Amino acid sequence: MKLPADKFARLRGFYQGRRVLVTGGAGFIGGHLCDALVSLGAVTTVIDDLSNSSLEHLAGLIEMEPEKVRFVHGSILDDEAVADAADDAQTIFHLAALGSVPRSIDYPQRTWSVNATGTLRILEAAKIHAVERVVLTSSSSVYGDDPSLPRVETQMPRPLSPYAASKLAAESLNSVWARCYALSTVSLRFFNVFGPRQNANSAYAAVIAAFARRLLSGEAPVIYGDGSQTRDFTYVDDAVLGALLAGASRNPLAGDTLNIGTGRSTSIARLADLMIERSEIGGVRPSLEPARKGDVAHSLADWSRAKDLIAFEPSTSLEAGLDETIKWYRATLARA
Repeated sequence: MKLPADKFARLRGFYQGRRVLVTGGAGFIGGHLCDALVSLGAVTTVIDDLSNSSLEHLAGLIEMEPEKVRFVHGSILDDEAVADAADDAQTIFHLAALGSVPRSIDYPQRTWSVNATGTLRILEAAKIHAVERVVLTSSSSVYGDDPSLPRVETQMPRPLSPYAASKLAAESLNSVWARCYALSTVSLRFFNVFGPRQNANSAYAAVIAAFARRLLSGEAPVIYGDGSQTRDFTYVDDAVLGALLAGASRNPLAGDTLNIGTGRSTSIARLADLMIERSEIGGVRPSLEPARKGDVAHSLADWSRAKDLIAFEPSTSLEAGLDETIKWYRATLARA
């Protein structure tokens, strides 16, 4: 991944030799975050149960930097595995979660256990091991059906799905541990992150991954609803940058919540058009299916608070991100 040159030197000065733990580090965003941490010189431990990910990419990092990357195969619901992973950690990036709104509707109890109870286990380990900061990745889905746009952190959350409710609970725990145990914590509300290596082979695949897989297989992308719903699509490099800046910020960050997005709204219908054009697949039009339960109608980030507190600014446009993403999926399908 590429970090802005003006931020790379400052981040390297902070992370060089720093001991960090990444939960869910074998996953999509976690894997990109581990790439960045290794390039910045951090000594990185990953805990992942591999239930929704593969060790393939992480194994390559371990092979390149065996003294700087350690893997713990375990669940964040396993206290012994978490204690092993958190030992000596100075910063924890907590990404391990059961994602997807539709999956949470199918499996609400499992979603709550992993996302809410799992966060409590990580925070307890952070307290016991005197971790300096926990960076939690949350979701824009917590805003739910509030009609006000753009989303600002002071809005009252109105979650529409078990997934959104579990992420809101995790944020609350993050804030409470800061207040009760003087642990520096911050929750990042990611807005529709996409990019290379996102899983496209699941019934619960995110929209860009799902569109890419179908288009490059010569099939029409499927839109749930009429396509007028809008999203703030955030390229994975910007999401990782937000996490790194939150981990390195000199501000106290005592339970703060920050939006990580681009401030640009794109309809799902327009997204389909952009991806059809870039995939160079002629004569394909999206097919429409009924809207799904739990999906929000519109989403758009106001990231000004993240700029003020951690100096975050997005740097990758949707078009540029789509170009890189489609290139990766095309190469992956060609190899397959």
